[in-house]
Amino acid sequence: MTTTATHTLHSTTAREREDLVRAHLPLVGHLVREMLNRLPSHVSREDLVSAGMAALAHAAKGFDPSRGIPFGSFATTRIRGALLDELRGLDWASRSVRTRARKVETTQQELTATLGRTPTQAELAAALGVAPEELKAIGEDVQRAVVLSLQGFTAGTAEDLVPERTPGPEDLILHREKIGYLHHAIGALPERLRQVITAYFFDERPMNDIARELGVTESRISQLRSEALVLLRDGLNNHLDPQLMAAQERAGGCIARRREAYYNQIADQGNLTTRLAHTTPLGIPFHA
Repeated sequence: MTTTATHTLHSTTAREREDLVRAHLPLVGHLVREMLNRLPSHVSREDLVSAGMAALAHAAKGFDPSRGIPFGSFATTRIRGALLDELRGLDWASRSVRTRARKVETTQQELTATLGRTPTQAELAAALGVAPEELKAIGEDVQRAVVLSLQGFTAGTAEDLVPERTPGPEDLILHREKIGYLHHAIGALPERLRQVITAYFFDERPMNDIARELGVTESRISQLRSEALVLLRDGLNNHLDPQLMAAQERAGGCIARRREAYYNQIADQGNLTTRLAHTTPLGIPFHA
């Protein structure tokens, strides 16, 4: 009798779990769609759905109704965590790569302030105490981590891409404004830097092709690209996240004045209305 009762209990529990999973299948699709809106196009929807489905099944197994937590809320937390883990697997840029990248950037800014110009790769490598080949490898790794497209400007970790909650109207406006600021920041770049950014990221042209067109070396294109990305980052942070701005070297110097002029040019590119005009009311960019 005891064995039969136990068997019946486990069968019922299994059916309840299956019902929970079936009833909440749309939740996985909703959370994946919500996340994909903030991810670059190369991220596989199928991989995210697979991770979400597995998390939903595990949530059903671990769910305890006696705790008084609705299964939808319980499963949402588990599914988002699994999607984040999946994205971490795609976030190839390790902490060591990011740490080295920050060191390269800081050294480059210091040399620029000292020399009054952008340092050569050889000068930068010497200041860092690494071989030019290693410096080039670091640069290639960093560039793969930068996603610069009409979908937005994202340079961060997987955690930065995952929404903690369903975005409301105010979040959508902020998202659209950021995309508009990106367009204005690119438009305010010096002509040569703007040409490189547009050709490399938007037109997806190889670096040697851009170098031939502009009559410079491929190494010079790499320098210009790095310089432009630093300007874009600081320009966006200046208007959107001032607390992220690093302390300016030699405040009042010529470099600081040029940067301040660039920040002002971004603001002069337009206003909130013109920034929002780069996207539809749903936040979908208009493709140029």
